[in-house]
Amino acid sequence: MSRRLVSLTLDTLEDLPRPCRQCVFWELDPVSADRACAAGDPGLEKEAWVSQTLLEWGSCGKLVYVDGMPAGFVMFAPPAYVPRSMAFPTSPVSADAALLTTAHVVPSFAGGGLGRMLVQGVARDLTKRGIKAIEAFGDAKFGDVDDLASGGCVAPADYFLSVGFKTVRPHPRYPRLRLELRTALSWKSDVEYALEKLLGSMSPETLLRPVRPATSTTAG
Repeated sequence: MSRRLVSLTLDTLEDLPRPCRQCVFWELDPVSADRACAAGDPGLEKEAWVSQTLLEWGSCGKLVYVDGMPAGFVMFAPPAYVPRSMAFPTSPVSADAALLTTAHVVPSFAGGGLGRMLVQGVARDLTKRGIKAIEAFGDAKFGDVDDLASGGCVAPADYFLSVGFKTVRPHPRYPRLRLELRTALSWKSDVEYALEKLLGSMSPETLLRPVRPATSTTAG
């Protein structure tokens, strides 16, 4: 099974699940989002938002493919690019953090570590840009039928907690969570360090010496 992580572009945008491709919950303020939906083609607004964010700020999403099939994605941006962020009771997002807005793994690929892989990809990207943390609004009651306001666009709080986020502002429905980027990268770094230590304990001769073929003996 091959896994491939790529950045969101206007080309890969088409690989988002159709409901997500047409959704502007995060990209527009509530009034503008309702207007775009009423106009009949919110996908155009989504494309415009991605285009502008790519030009002005840079990469704003990651997709993961499994054996060539789109299996999940995340989107992120500075809070100033996400008008909806100010509508949450636990806003605002911290000044030193980017906001992870949407996180989704196709159900048939769930449980395979893709969620953590996506977050680590975001962490590597943002670390290179000097950003220290990722924050997110989680849904503590994801899936409840009594509140359809978010339309499933707010990822479960449990997902964020499972990939290393910590709650920085509690709320019964929409807690704000935070992940220090050095924490997101620590698992990979620890594994690499252990591997380097293991290889470092072996001499080049040990690593490169060919294995001698066994000498066959004949009973006489």
